[in-house]
Amino acid sequence: MSATAACWALLVSMCIVMVSNGLQGTLLGLRATFEEFDTATTGFVMAGYFARFAGGSLIATRLIQRVGHVRVFAALASLASIAPLIHVMFIDPYVWFGGRLLTGFSYAGIYVVCESWLNDRATNETRGKLLSVYMVLMIGGMGAGPLFMNFAHPTAVDLFILASVLVSIALVPILLAASPAPSVETPSKLGLLELYKLSPLGVSGTFVVGMSNGGLVGMAAVYSNSLGFS
Repeated sequence: MSATAACWALLVSMCIVMVSNGLQGTLLGLRATFEEFDTATTGFVMAGYFARFAGGSLIATRLIQRVGHVRVFAALASLASIAPLIHVMFIDPYVWFGGRLLTGFSYAGIYVVCESWLNDRATNETRGKLLSVYMVLMIGGMGAGPLFMNFAHPTAVDLFILASVLVSIALVPILLAASPAPSVETPSKLGLLELYKLSPLGVSGTFVVGMSNGGLVGMAAVYSNSLGFS
């Protein structure tokens, strides 16, 4: 509990960020169907989020070393709040793909900030429990996001604005928290091949789970809509 309390602002911020993330994933898929994008085009748009993940995580590490955790979180959250507004301003699959690239880049960096921060605060005795609390809040926030679809129709601008506002609100706890940010250290590098040699099942399992989650998160709402669900 003490470890969780020490990171409360970061955990609250991440939960709010994930509410926006969950809302955007469902909202874009449904809006694409109303704009008469075909399934392949919608899949292309939604894949942009994951396509930029690797680059975002690598660049975030360098940025953290340069300016620290809080500034990187604030900068990336600001970028993430722009993307929903881009989607509603320009109804074009290529622009939407670019917006999803921006979202994926920003969220990947935000994850690096958050998880490196939590690992800095954790000990070997508390790490598993602290990361469990983090995952519950993350997945809970992402699961709560689509519930906001009940407040407005996907063809309106309201939900896009709400997704942007949520990311902006997420900045408040972490920027006003009294707890200090972690000290910046140069991390040791571990290549993908080296990681695979250490844990082939872990790497292979993560790849398969990532593929299934990407399809589910990106296209589940589209499939439900095609079945006639409200």
